[in-house]
Amino acid sequence: MRKSTPLITIVAIVTVGFLYLPLVAVAVFSVNATRYGLVWRGFTLDWYIKLFHNEFILEAAWNTLVLAVVSTIVATILGTILAIGMDRFPWGRKANTFLDLVLHIPVVIPDIILAAALVVAFGLLRFTSSLFEPGLFNMVIGHITFQISFVALVVRSRLVSIGRDVEEAARDLFASTPYLLWRVTFPMLLPGIVAGAMLAFTLSLDDFVISFFTAGPDSVTLPLFIFAAVRRGVTPQIHALSTLVVLITVIMIIGMERFTRK
Repeated sequence: MRKSTPLITIVAIVTVGFLYLPLVAVAVFSVNATRYGLVWRGFTLDWYIKLFHNEFILEAAWNTLVLAVVSTIVATILGTILAIGMDRFPWGRKANTFLDLVLHIPVVIPDIILAAALVVAFGLLRFTSSLFEPGLFNMVIGHITFQISFVALVVRSRLVSIGRDVEEAARDLFASTPYLLWRVTFPMLLPGIVAGAMLAFTLSLDDFVISFFTAGPDSVTLPLFIFAAVRRGVTPQIHALSTLVVLITVIMIIGMERFTRK
């Protein structure tokens, strides 16, 4: 095995520092006793305590949680079905290439383009029903549109890794299709499904662009609240709120990695 050169080590350390030092700084200022400025005045948890007594923040946190949970459940179900259909159905070469392209578009397309397209679509649907007014319902649909692709990609990679030998053996033993899906395929897919769901939940939790374009006055989420608050000035409560959001995201990613490894 080749040893890493000092230059590569230095570049790696600088890169990691460039990525994570701002997050560490935000966490440090979230427990700083001073309200304004960069001077350290001592350790305190008052900003976190005030955070949990702020009605606007609690409402935004509830909207964020509802949005993430509902959209993740729907996207996980649809994404899993899509992955199984794409991998186990005998599509032709051209059809398979087309489906792959359609599946990857929401992943690679800029969020601003997808958000603008959703605004146009909801604007047209608004003529048929008032249900599509800007608000939480539109936000759920918007999040599902990009979450499905991430779930399907993760589940499909799991399908490719487990192969078809076990399923073919179950067919040889006269297993019906429902039995095969529920007792053979689903247990082997479970790590991929959970990993895809956790990834979708994390993406929904941190999303700003699509939420900003589809939100209503009563459906403000934590990213939208932080954006509006920062424009009026950065306060220690914003540092505390940002630290909690990052911490939850990191915990979700670590849990997804550990569960997938098992």
